[in-house]
Order: sequence, then structure tokens, then C-alpha cells
Amino acid sequence: VPMNRKLQFISIFMLAALLLSSCSALAPTAVAPAATSEESQSVPTQPIEPIENTAAPQEATQESPAPVTPASSDILSSLENAYGEIYNTVIPSVVNVNVVLTVSEPTFQIPDLPFLPSQPFGQQEQPQERKSAALGSGFIWDTEGHIVTNNHVVEGADSITVTFYDGSSTKAEVVGTDPDSDLAVIKVDVPSEKLQPIQVADSTQVSVGDVAIAIGNPFGLAGTMTTGIVSALGRSLDTATSSTDGSTYTIPDVIQTDAAINPGNSGGVLVNKDGSLIGVTAAIQSTAGSNAGIGFVIPSVIVQNVVPVLIKDGVYQHPRIGFSGTTLTSQLAQAMDLSSDQHGALVIDITPGSPAEEAGLQGSDRQVTIDDVEFRVGGDVITRIGDQPVNDFEDIVAYLARYTEVGQTIQLTVLRDGSEKTLDVTLAAREQATPTAEPPQVDQASTAWLGILGASMNADIAEAMGLEQTQTGVLVQQVVQGSPADKAKLNGSYKSATINGQEIMVGGDIITALNGESVEDMAALKAALAPLKAGDEIELSLLRNGETASVTVTLENMPN
Repeated sequence: VPMNRKLQFISIFMLAALLLSSCSALAPTAVAPAATSEESQSVPTQPIEPIENTAAPQEATQESPAPVTPASSDILSSLENAYGEIYNTVIPSVVNVNVVLTVSEPTFQIPDLPFLPSQPFGQQEQPQERKSAALGSGFIWDTEGHIVTNNHVVEGADSITVTFYDGSSTKAEVVGTDPDSDLAVIKVDVPSEKLQPIQVADSTQVSVGDVAIAIGNPFGLAGTMTTGIVSALGRSLDTATSSTDGSTYTIPDVIQTDAAINPGNSGGVLVNKDGSLIGVTAAIQSTAGSNAGIGFVIPSVIVQNVVPVLIKDGVYQHPRIGFSGTTLTSQLAQAMDLSSDQHGALVIDITPGSPAEEAGLQGSDRQVTIDDVEFRVGGDVITRIGDQPVNDFEDIVAYLARYTEVGQTIQLTVLRDGSEKTLDVTLAAREQATPTAEPPQVDQASTAWLGILGASMNADIAEAMGLEQTQTGVLVQQVVQGSPADKAKLNGSYKSATINGQEIMVGGDIITALNGESVEDMAALKAALAPLKAGDEIELSLLRNGETASVTVTLENMPN
């Protein structure tokens, strides 16, 4: 797009804003007083009856809104044309990704032998497989048929179908996947004239307030465009893996936007006013599972690093130093006898056998209490990585993702005991931890049946739900239809989270007590149900959407 076109686009936005502001100023306005919570709850709902105006007509004392002038209409038409041009430029590069995968659902099996008191009524659930369909988005990378999407869109897929903007469809095969950046490459075999690759911009040049336009297939509605701005930069998203010491990895440099992003947008594009890719739409922050004005986008700088390697090798190795740490705050700095305005990343733990250990990086060796909370301090404070200053921990993660590769040697500048040192670190590939998430378990422990599948709470699940890591209880993952739990309206889990490489459902009710007795985990719930029988009424204490609640449940026999 020529420079004068960019200036025209910006001018259109400014003039349109001035026009709307002027029209609003001329229009009569009325401001209703804010109701208190008591008023809003106590105002009765009444039918509204028309009121006959018996007063003598009066002359208008306020001018009518000014009509839209031809000049104003021209400005709005130019704005519409600009959006239309961007859409027409980008839409041939955006595709619909339809995935069919096999999912396992637990079922209940009745034992063949007659029921004996020493046996539980019903065996542990047996997985039953079924086919499920899922929708996502993607975009054309090159004329060889490579298409980029999110890893979570195609993960575990039995078959993948790509639908182009003209409505034609074809099968696709996975070329490479990278859970740590949530990117994947698939490939189609079609004539090159059907393939219009996306133009890619440099996401490191994006600023807050820039125009942001998302195009994808939300809820399967192909070719949907939504608009907004870049609302924040430098966010991070947790990945599906963790290091051998249990610390988690993150995707850095993530772009935040208020352009509407919904389920089905995953793997689609976020473009700038030139129609060039600045990132891949990947996640949203929402309590309802749909757009709430905060969407997260994997930046194009990571896409450009990862995708060519996935095409070539099928996998991408992320470089690592091998330590866990945190941003140095003024309180932590003072606890280490440093200036309160000292910036950097404090090293907490060193991973054994890692590049950090080989380079001589030192972790924290003592604890301090700040505002009744214990912190570990005393380790190296990283103040520079390569030629870049380090203001916080995310600066290190972003530098590794942007500029480095496995086997490369970089320099770290650290503060140790108040003195500056320089360390040479040769980067290694990340190691992935083995999955440790607990599979769902049935609640059955006696002839009394509640009707849930649940998992014991742990720190990882709590973090995925935005709760304190010490939260205990049983997470309700599924509620069996028609069961006592279903009749009592217990809430099952509704959103997916990847924990230590394993995908589980989270977000449901957390059972914390039964009849006033604390329920720490699934074993405790089964033990509490054991002496009960069908017909017994129990009270469950719950944590629901971060708030406490209680429900009464009448237990039943498990159906045959």
C-alpha cells in the first residue's frame, strides 16, 4: 500500500471521529442517574402505558441534529472503501479448517456377576470412542500449498478439510506442529493459482492504538471480518509444556486486541491497515467462552521464525537457558541491598545439567519475608541479554523467541553481590515434561450414586482456573445426564486447558465439602459417599465461578 494511501486511511479515521463528535454535540442528550444496587434490585417491572400529552404545544427550544453533509458522506464512504479494500485483499488468503477427531467418553458398565456387598456397584468407567467435528481458521503461507493454523485446531485430528474463500474444499495433511508456540502447518494439493499467500508485517513495529482487523471463521461463519485496535503489547500465554523442574514456558510478545475474536477464529489472521499479517488469532479472555473485548494473538515475529522450520523439519526446537526466575521488584531489590530502582530478572532456580548451570549462573540461596509473604532472593540479577536491556523477566523470553536458536552462544550481563559479571551461555533445546494430569474418575463408591466425573484439584488445575494454587476439592468435569448431580444443576467443565502436555476440561464446580465435612480430593469424596445409600439427601459446598455456593442433592441408585 503506497504511503499516501496509509495517510489517507489515518486521515479518514480522524475526520470520521471529528464528524461523529460534532454530530453528538449538536444532538440533545439526557443522562440518567446511576441506580444503587438496592434500587436496581427493588424497582418493580410494570407495563408501560402511553401517556396523552394534554399540554399546549410549545416551540422547540433546542436545535435538531445537523444533517449529514455531502462532505461528511464522502469521508464515511472513503472509510468504507478502505475497509472493503483490505477485506478483498486478505480474504483470498484465509481458509476454513474443518477437523474430525476421535474423542473418548466414559461409560458405566454393570458387572456380569451378581452384585455382592463387597463389590462396588458398577465397574470403573470404560472409554467409548466417537467421532467429533471441530472448526478453526487458517491462512495460506506459500504457493506450494502450505497453510498455517493453530496447533490446538489440528491436534489429534483424524482428517482435515480446508475450504477456500470461493467455497471449494480439499483434504489437508499435517506437515509440522509446535505446541510451544501453538502453531501448526498443514498442506493441500491444489493448483498454485488458487493459492494467494498472506503478506507478513513485522510485529515488533506494532504500537498500541494501531488499527487491528481480524478475519476468520467464528462459530463456522466463514469469511467474517471484525475491526478494532491493538489494545496492549507484550502479553504472554502459557504453553502446553513445562521444564523438568516444573516451571512453565510461555509464548512471549503476544498482541492483545479488542477486535472481536470468538471460537472458530483460532488460526485466523490479524492484519494491519495495509492488510499485512501482524499475528495469528489464538485465544480469548472470557468468562462466557465468547468475545469479551480481549483477544490474544501470536505475533508474526514468532510465526516467521517457527513456520519455515516446521515446513522443513516438521518440528521446532525452542532455545532455553535453563532457569526459573521472576521480575526484580523494588522490594526484592531492597532485600538484596540493591537500589530500589534497579531493573532486571532475578534468578531463582537453576535446572541441573542446563546451559545456565554450565555457564555458572547462580540461583537464589535465602528467603526473606515481605508483607508476610516469603520470597527467595540472593541469586544473579540479569540486567542485559545480548545487546538488549532486561527490565523484566518477559524481556528474556521475548529475546530468546525473537533472535536466538538452539546452539547459539549469547551473553548475559548479571549483578552478583553488587558487582557486574558477563557470562557466555550456549543455548540448548527445551526439554518437555511427561504428562501428569489425572484422568477423570467416577464418583461411584457405594450403592449411592451422585453422577459426576471429576478430578482432584492440584496447583496446575487451580492456575488454569485463575484460583489460588492451594485450592483443594474435586473439580466436576462431567455431569451424567439425568443423574442426581444433573437434577441438582451441578455445573460440569466447559473449557479446555493443556496441563503438562495433557488436555483436560476445567471451569466447572469444585466440590469442597459434603455435609459440612471437607472434601480434599476424589478419594475423600468417594469415602464420604461410601456409607450413604440411595434416597439420602446431602448438601454439597461448592466453589462456582470463584464464589461459594451450596446445593442439595438426593442420591440415587446407578441406572442399569
